[in-house]
Amino acid sequence: MKAFLILEDGHVFKGTSIGSTREVISEIVFNTSMTGYLEVMTDPSYAGQAVCMTYPLIGNYGICYEDQESRKPWIDGFIVRELSRVPSNFRSVDTIQHFLEKHDIPGIAGIDTRALTKILREKGTMNGMITVNENYDLDEIIPRLKAYTTGKVVEKVTCKEKEVLKGNGPKVALMDFGAKRNIARSLNERGCQVTIYPALTPAEEILKDAPDGIMLSNGPGDPKECTTIIEEIRKLYESDVPIFAICLGHQLMALATGGDTHKMKYGHRGGNHPVKDLETGRVYISSQNHGYVVDAEALEKKGIAKPAFINVNDGTNEGMAYEGKNIFTVQFHPEACPGPQDSSYLFDRFMKMMGGTDHAEK
Repeated sequence: MKAFLILEDGHVFKGTSIGSTREVISEIVFNTSMTGYLEVMTDPSYAGQAVCMTYPLIGNYGICYEDQESRKPWIDGFIVRELSRVPSNFRSVDTIQHFLEKHDIPGIAGIDTRALTKILREKGTMNGMITVNENYDLDEIIPRLKAYTTGKVVEKVTCKEKEVLKGNGPKVALMDFGAKRNIARSLNERGCQVTIYPALTPAEEILKDAPDGIMLSNGPGDPKECTTIIEEIRKLYESDVPIFAICLGHQLMALATGGDTHKMKYGHRGGNHPVKDLETGRVYISSQNHGYVVDAEALEKKGIAKPAFINVNDGTNEGMAYEGKNIFTVQFHPEACPGPQDSSYLFDRFMKMMGGTDHAEK
């Protein structure tokens, strides 16, 4: 069946429908990872977005449900150059085609993803529509595309109730703003007892449980939309509990302490982004997925925090260390999945902050 990807600037790509045939409007973004498409589809940070995979052949190792990063996929749509319809992998239990159909996610294959990526790089991230309607009307569609916003998607992806992963080590409160499973797993593997809290949990409730450390997770959308959460994070900041924050959590901590964020032209999404640790000078290859970035200058001028990591490619902020506080935050994903595990040592740093044992020393 024919399918069309229509961008808000009027570009139209013609391809083949994969997955659901329903029509969807979403923000169109691209991911440069060569593998890890299931982890990408099930990363809650992609809620409100349709993902274009820049690698040309997707699906050759099928679907293994054990690799999901959350309970379901959150992408609005999936865009590929070529879909491998016959996967070859001893772990595979499903195909992308069936996986998309099962979860009612529309997709399109057979388009020039290089051309699409170049448009998004040159003009910036924009909204688009995936449709199988051959009689589409651009004059009617384009105003709808320009009016689309992702809205408050954190409330959509967060857990509904508190969950505990048992452990014999430090007690960690994990704020679920759209947390990938491997964040909790990385802490639990180090012996932590991890309690996962819904995004809107009051700070008082978290502190009442007396955690040894607090983790602020990744998540989707514009951080400035999370006004209620930002107020609660300010209260957590004012406590003496060690805090480690990733991605959206990093942005929210900056906003809670008087900093600012802004939307990037097309964001960082992939598993090959070099980040430099400003303390050691060492460069790590990182997994990233974000469209907003922290303006570090305001926090540094106020003496609240100093930059801890920068992106080697474009110089944007990738992490902050908070002055006089046991708090550090990073924009990238040390838990990877997908992506390199170069920066997983940051979980060991967090363990030491809480008085626990360094994983590497065991």
